[in-house]
Amino acid sequence: MIPKVIDAHYVKDYIIWLKFDDDSIGEINLEAELWGPVFEPLKNIQLFKKFYVHPELHTITWENGADFAPEFLYNQLKVAA
Repeated sequence: MIPKVIDAHYVKDYIIWLKFDDDSIGEINLEAELWGPVFEPLKNIQLFKKFYVHPELHTITWENGADFAPEFLYNQLKVAA
């Protein structure tokens, strides 16, 4: 089963607090993941802060089309725990 992000909040720097549909919660730091054409603009912290939870993709998304697979975010959360 694919995990679904149901809530997310900016914490600081490149850290985002996430809640998944199985009630897993925690913070992940995405700074090291911001490479490649779609993610490099997000190194601008003002752009990075402007993510939202996409209602159909069930993950965090940015206006420029960048997003992370919910499975990736879930695994990052579990590794950080």
